[in-house]
Formats: sequence, structure tokens, C-alpha cells
Amino acid sequence: MSPIISPTELKNVPTENLVILDARTGKDVKQIYLDKHIKGARFIDLDKDLAEIGENAAFGGRHPLPSVRKFAETLSDLGISEGNHIVVYDDKNASNAAARAWWMLRSFGLEKVQVLDGGMQAAEKGGLEFSSGEEIFEKTSLIEKDHWSLPVSSLEVVESELKNNSSTVIDVRDAYRYKGESEPIDLVAGHIPGAVNIPFSENLDESGNFLSPEILKEKYSKLLQNKPDHLIIHCGSGVTACHTILALDYAGFPIPDLYVGSWSEWSRRDGKEIAKDI
Repeated sequence: MSPIISPTELKNVPTENLVILDARTGKDVKQIYLDKHIKGARFIDLDKDLAEIGENAAFGGRHPLPSVRKFAETLSDLGISEGNHIVVYDDKNASNAAARAWWMLRSFGLEKVQVLDGGMQAAEKGGLEFSSGEEIFEKTSLIEKDHWSLPVSSLEVVESELKNNSSTVIDVRDAYRYKGESEPIDLVAGHIPGAVNIPFSENLDESGNFLSPEILKEKYSKLLQNKPDHLIIHCGSGVTACHTILALDYAGFPIPDLYVGSWSEWSRRDGKEIAKDI
């Protein structure tokens, strides 16, 4: 199953086994969801459901993963079973929580998971049906899992891999953040020494849809030529990084490691070198 689905394709998905998740983020986002969402969509919260935010971002970053058990409880509360076909959307071209939700659902072991290409905006243009208010659904039994199945890297692994030149570490943040020109979210501007910058926005066309798998394959093959094959992807807090992991999977590459702590962890950790290109 392709990790990407178009609004037209979504219209033709049988509804009896379909679960749509609204993963939009931002101020008053729950009220925004209640005001208008794709018909049947259930709201999933980045900070509460897709992360377990700790007291100190220097250890885990701004959006650490929740425990597998806690995520299992979230899925139960959302009425999700192992056999469901799950489609996730946000309003940021899947660059925010939709991609993170996709990664977590896949890493939890669920196979039939797709992200809506173009997100909320494409759904409106594509003529999907919308509704408002809370959606009614039944809670499901807990799915028993004991570990995340997709690869993750810790700060220590990232540091070691870069030192040994055994992995390519990709920073998907905007170029100005990577270069250290300014930092709108974290405390310090710059990047992990040795990381290369391939902004996630380069996965998209001018309409905000994913480039075709063929174009993405050619693009990343050229960008990664003569670099270590093993990839570790990071961003600010392990959310937008999933957009590039999604794009690489869509293009047919092996799913790379996610450095969950990302820049928010590295930049706060005492003694870690910070590079700038200014």
C-alpha cells in the first residue's frame, strides 16, 4: 500500500473499515476541528497523543515519543483496531503531525496507514464531504505491543555515527535555521556538525503535493550520492522529520532512522558542538 493517498482515491475507499484521523496542530486546534473536519475524522493531538512531553527537552527533545503502552491506549480510545485502514491528514502538507502519526502507526505495527496528499486544503478542493462537532465511535480493545518497530537513533548514536562517518544525518529544517541565521522555536540557532540540510519542503511541488515517487527517487539518489547509505533523519523535535521519512518510503527507499530528540535535544544538551554556516 502506498503511504500517500489522494482525495480522489479516498473518496473510493470503503467506509466500513476506514478510520480518518485529523492531526492538525496550532492554537485552538480542537475547536477548529469541531468547527469543520473531513466527515468521520477523529481528532488526534500532537502534544497529548503523539508525544509525551517531559520536563527537560535536553533529554528527549520537545516531542519525545510516548511509551508504546500509552500509544496503545490512545488507539483504543480512538476506536482503532489492527485491521483498520487509517488515513491521516493535517493542514501543513503532511509536514507536521500527519507524518508523525503515520510514522508512529507504522512503527506500532499497523500496515494499512496512509497520509492524505495535500491535506485539508486538498480535501476541500477535491470535494470531500465535511462535518462539524464530535464524531461518535466505539472504543476498541487494546492492541498488545511492546516496542516500536521502526528504527530510531539516540543523540549518542547520532554523535557516534557522525564521528565514524558511518551514517548520513539529514536535517530537514528550513535552510535559514540550519545555517544558524535565526531560530524561531528552539533556544539556539545552528545545526549538528556534519549533518546535511535537505529541507522537507523540497519533497513537495508548487501545489503542496508530494513529488512523484520517481522524481523523489531520482532527487534523493543524486543528493545522497557518495554518502553513507545508512540515513538518520531529524528536524527540530522529531515531527517534521517524519515528512522526509514518509517521502523516502514513498520513493521506495528503506525507512531510515528517526532521531526523535532532534535539534531541540542536541542544542540544549551541555557540551554539544553547534555549527553555523553564516
